[in-house]
Amino acid sequence: MLETSQFGVRVQSPLGATWAWTLASLMVVVMLLLTVYTARHYVFSLNRLFGRQRHTYASIVSADWPRVTIFVAAHNEEDVIQDCLENLMLVDYPADRMVVVPVNDRSSDRTREIIDAVVARFPGRIVPFHRVGGKPGKAAALKDATETVDTDFIVVFDADYMPSRGLIRRLMAPFFDPEVGAVMGRVVPHNVGANLLTRLLDLERSGGYQVDQQARMNLGLVPQYGGTVGGIRMSALQAVGGWHDDVLAEDTDLTYRLLLGRWRTVYHNRAECYEEVPQSWAVRMRQIKRWSKGHNQAMVRHAGALYRNRELGLVERVDGLLLLGVYMMSPILLLGWVLSVLMYFTVSIQWLAPALLLMAFMVHSALGNFAAFFEIAAAVHLDRSNRRIRLLAFSFLGFIVSAVAIALSVWEQVVVDRMPGRKFHWDKTVRYRRAAPKGQP
Repeated sequence: MLETSQFGVRVQSPLGATWAWTLASLMVVVMLLLTVYTARHYVFSLNRLFGRQRHTYASIVSADWPRVTIFVAAHNEEDVIQDCLENLMLVDYPADRMVVVPVNDRSSDRTREIIDAVVARFPGRIVPFHRVGGKPGKAAALKDATETVDTDFIVVFDADYMPSRGLIRRLMAPFFDPEVGAVMGRVVPHNVGANLLTRLLDLERSGGYQVDQQARMNLGLVPQYGGTVGGIRMSALQAVGGWHDDVLAEDTDLTYRLLLGRWRTVYHNRAECYEEVPQSWAVRMRQIKRWSKGHNQAMVRHAGALYRNRELGLVERVDGLLLLGVYMMSPILLLGWVLSVLMYFTVSIQWLAPALLLMAFMVHSALGNFAAFFEIAAAVHLDRSNRRIRLLAFSFLGFIVSAVAIALSVWEQVVVDRMPGRKFHWDKTVRYRRAAPKGQP
C-alpha cells in the first residue's frame, strides 16, 4: 500500500500515488461540472415557475407584415411533404407577402412529383427549388436555395412539420426589432399517442422548450436557433457569412455566429409547430447521435471565440459555453460512475472514505438527473396537462438511452470517424405517416 500526502491530505493506493491523485482530481472536476449543470436546471425551472416572463413580441397581432420566403427542407419526403405544404397554404399570413419554396434536395422518391402536384393546385404561391446535384446535406441545400431569395426574411421548416395557423405571424413579429437576427418557435410532437417513447419525447420537448428555452429568453441568456420552426433576417445571415455547408448542425453553428456577431436570437414560446418524433428506440438513438456530433462540432469551432469575446457580458458567455458543452455531460457523467467505482476499490483517502465518496456521487447523480426532470415537471404544470406527470418516472429510461447514445457518438467522433477510409453517413430520421398511393390526392 503506497501512501502520499499533498495539501495536508493523505491518500493510499496499491497502484501508486499517481493513480490515486489522478482519480481524485478527475472526480473533483466531474463533480464541479455536474454541480454547475444541476444548478442551471434548477435556476431555469424556478425562473419559469416564479420569475418574470418575457413574451415581448406576443402582443403584435396586426402589422404591415414584411415579405418572407418559407423554406421547406425535403430529401426523400414523399410521405410528409404534401401535408406540410398544404398546411402552409392555410396560415393567416398575407398570401401576397409569403412565398413557399420546397427545397427538394436530390430526392430519389416521389417527392418532386408530389411537390409539383401541390404547386399546380396553388398557382403563384409555391415556387419549388429542385436540387439535383451539389454537395449533400441540409446546410448545402439551404445555401444554394438562399441565392434565389429576394425577401428580407426567411423561415425554415422540415418537411414533416405542420405549422399552426398563426405561426408565420408569430415568427415574424420579433423582426420589427432591428437587433433581432433570428427567431425560434416551439416544437410540439403530434404523434404523442403512438407508444411510450413518443410520450416520453413529448415530456422532453416540453421541458426543453417551455422551460429551458423560455428561461434563457427571460434571463437574457442564449436562446438557441433550432434549424426548423425558425426565422432568419437575411442581412444578419449575410453579415455572419451565410450558411456553412461543412457543418453537421447548421442551426447551432448559426446560433453562435449570430451571437458573436452581436445579433439577438429570440425564442417565441407561443409560435407552435407540430412534428413527428421517433417511434422506435433505434431511430431515437440515431437521432441523438446525429445531434450530438453536430453540437460538439460547433463546440470545438466556437468555444474559444466565445470565451475571448469581451463585447458579450460574462453571464452570456458562461451560459453560451454551458450550452455548447451540454452534449458532453453524458460521457462525463458515465466517466464519473466509472471513477467512483475505481476509487471505491483502489483508493483510500484520509479525510473522505471512498465509500462515502461513492455514495456522495450517486446521490449527486440522482439530484442532477432530478434537476432535468424538475424542468419537465415544471413544463407539465405550465402546459396545464398535469396527467402527463404520471410518466415522469419513465423518463429515467429515456435519460439512460440518451446518455449511452451521446457517449457512443463522442467515441465515434473522436476515434472511429477519424480512421482512414471512414465516410460520414447521415442518418435521416424515419417518417411514420404514409403518402397517399399514386394517383390519389
